[in-house]
Amino acid sequence: MELPRLRQLALAGLLLAGGGLVGCSPLRLLKPGQRLLSDVSIKGTEKADPERLAALVQQQPNSTFPLPKVTIYQFGRSFYNPERIARKLADTQASYARQIKEAGTDSARVGKLLRRREQKERRYQLALDKGNAIMRLGEPPVVYDSSLTANSVQQLSIYLKSKGFFRSSVTVTDTVPTRRFTPLRLLALQAPYTTDSQRVTVTYHIHEGPAFHYSQLDDEVADSIVARRVRAARPQRLLQVGGQYDEEVIGAERARLEVLLKNQGYYDFRQQYITFEADTSFRPATVRLRTLVANPARGEHQRYTLRHVDFISDAGIVRFGRTRDTLVRDSVNYLAYRHRISPRALDRKLALRPNEPYSLITTQRTQRQLGSLDMFRFTTINYRRVRGPEAPADSTQGLLDVTINAAPAKKFQETTEFGGTYVAQQVGPFGNVRLKIRNVFGGAEILEFGVRAGFEGQYDITGTQSSDTQKKLRSELTTQLGANVNLVLPRFLVPWRVGPRLGEYNPRTRFNASYTYVDRPDYTRTNVEGTFDYIWQRSAFHQYVLTPIDLSIIRTASISDTFQTTLQNLLIRQGSPLFRSFDNLLIPSFNATSLYNSNDFNETRDARYLRLFAEVGGLSRGLFQKQPLLTDTRNLRQSDLKIYDFTKFTADYRRYYKLTSDSYLVYRLAGGAVAALSPTRLTTIARDGSQSTASSYLVPYDKYLFSGGSSSVRAWKPRRLGTGSFTQYRFDPENPAQLLRDEQDKLVRDYNLEQPGELLLEGNIEYRFPLYNFIKGAVFTDVGNVWSIRPDPRPGAQFQFNQFYRQFAVGSGFGFRFDLSFLIMRLDIATKVYDPTAPGNKWAIRNFSFREDQTAFNLGIGYPF
Repeated sequence: MELPRLRQLALAGLLLAGGGLVGCSPLRLLKPGQRLLSDVSIKGTEKADPERLAALVQQQPNSTFPLPKVTIYQFGRSFYNPERIARKLADTQASYARQIKEAGTDSARVGKLLRRREQKERRYQLALDKGNAIMRLGEPPVVYDSSLTANSVQQLSIYLKSKGFFRSSVTVTDTVPTRRFTPLRLLALQAPYTTDSQRVTVTYHIHEGPAFHYSQLDDEVADSIVARRVRAARPQRLLQVGGQYDEEVIGAERARLEVLLKNQGYYDFRQQYITFEADTSFRPATVRLRTLVANPARGEHQRYTLRHVDFISDAGIVRFGRTRDTLVRDSVNYLAYRHRISPRALDRKLALRPNEPYSLITTQRTQRQLGSLDMFRFTTINYRRVRGPEAPADSTQGLLDVTINAAPAKKFQETTEFGGTYVAQQVGPFGNVRLKIRNVFGGAEILEFGVRAGFEGQYDITGTQSSDTQKKLRSELTTQLGANVNLVLPRFLVPWRVGPRLGEYNPRTRFNASYTYVDRPDYTRTNVEGTFDYIWQRSAFHQYVLTPIDLSIIRTASISDTFQTTLQNLLIRQGSPLFRSFDNLLIPSFNATSLYNSNDFNETRDARYLRLFAEVGGLSRGLFQKQPLLTDTRNLRQSDLKIYDFTKFTADYRRYYKLTSDSYLVYRLAGGAVAALSPTRLTTIARDGSQSTASSYLVPYDKYLFSGGSSSVRAWKPRRLGTGSFTQYRFDPENPAQLLRDEQDKLVRDYNLEQPGELLLEGNIEYRFPLYNFIKGAVFTDVGNVWSIRPDPRPGAQFQFNQFYRQFAVGSGFGFRFDLSFLIMRLDIATKVYDPTAPGNKWAIRNFSFREDQTAFNLGIGYPF
């Protein structure tokens, strides 16, 4: 076909598409007298929050992000036939009415027919009410409503005055655009400017006026005792002289006063006793605010003291003809038909005591600490006023009896999980079985057993690839078996007596032991690890973990000849520490973790996250291990267990900004460093019997830092980014001492070798937004890399202050999150933008493709950070 002919057809197609788009105007959906809300704007704001003001506008135009939703609605409506749906609904109802009549007295069949009829009726009714599925993906045209505009003016005015703009005013104009530029009309050979009388632009004009500030803060409390307590807490007051009048802050101050007095024994105190009087008549733009605390109708406020504290540890259980046995500990009555949980263990979590004043915060802390035991399905704390003949005649304070009802959870809890993973282009099944046993020794302990088995895809650890050397990265299924046992005690296990105040921090002691077996074509490896941890909470968001004992034993049972040769070649040619990962290692260490996280599981808060981790290992190796250490590659089982001394520190900070009710801006900064504390002398016996001795600074391979992966720099495969700007090339499988070259005699890059580093720097930024219903979207950019700290034979691998900022890898992409509330599934598609390890031009985005060496697809559970 001739080129001019092709151009004519393309032009005709553009004209038809343009005419179709112009003909799809949402104005066609309007009824006579209706107008489409085209745009809404707010002008004149200087000090007020524009986002809060915009949220008060009761009518917004149709959304255009990420697609014009009214266009989607109109497309779905083009083949929407409500009459046909109504006929189907009527036919369905008649059909099921006949079948139900035929079923007669068969209740099982009738019930099944009723459920099916309800499902179909619901589906048809939804289509009648809100349109077909495509229409529900979009939005119907927003028809301008002047009454909603008037309500919006009123709401904006109320909000401004609540923020101290007492002399503010709000006006509105609703104008019809006279001329609109519509470039798509050019494709239909029409004039680009149109006069449109069916569209309305609404503009809210705000005049803020001066903001009023507090010139004087007074309080008037009718009860003199309450007055003293209120004035003693003035340093914590939320209102300050010179601050701007704000009813939101005033409401928070009212709540603060209520909590303050409840924590000091005033059980009956309520916010309704607190009022505020504002006087603006003294000086211009100033407010004199007076806090009034009134007395109840019966007289002064009464302070309450706890009389009896009863703890029922088997609430909900009934034994006819039997009464609960009572044990008394620290003046608290523990009641149960059978005391399965030691009152001593419960007493450590109980902050309520007889003869102590009532306190709201103590009540909440008790409930939180009992919940942390994981011994009860639920706990409730009920207070009863002591009145009438029970109350002492000479008592000037109120008395409360406390009853704590705790319903016990099941002693045994089994969890079985089967599923599959998709890693390194391999589908691998897995299975986990966990058994939790509560109250093992009668002291609220928790014992957990776990067994796991599965297959998981992994990329070849040495970078050996398939025959397609340029594109295909070889992956394989690995067998993974494991078991673990975990014992948690609800207290600190120490040889000295611990004070009762420590219970406020929810102390726990954890013993953990695990075993992992990995079988790959190249090697077989086992790892046995045991830890002893102290865990406590500084607050609901802040947790500490101190691990004085962390002991790992890593053994390589077998290793293939090819793999052994490759590892030795990497060690000799590049100084790679990968060889040390397959030695026999003993790793004793102690570490500490501080974790602050104010977010929730679904990450729906404006929150912060900070994790700090520090570890020191192998300090005592000089006491029982002499150097040089021996490694016999002919028989790895007989090689010495080696101890390396090292120190490690990592930090991970995340900030979650909640922009709207369901959109967020999140950024993450992470870094870390690991270093050997002293050199290690090693003697290696090769396969041919020759020996060599070398001294170097060594770190256990599992303690190195890595970058790349689904929660790191997502355009790179896991642990494959770096090191620095060093370019990794493949070795020739037939001659491991030489680098591999392609048909054009160019070196072949290796994208699949793990890149351990001693220094890590990473950063991520991500914008999360809603797409449709439970489907969320994200766009992101990741930067990061790893470097070696000590001199490195690989050019560009060592961290240099005058070079490192040029060696950050950059990747960008977009993702989808399927938020099912209880589970979040994630797909991220990331491509390399800047690759510091690339030879020549490092802007990888210029060679964009969906090849594995350029773009990565990451599947995961939960958010990446």
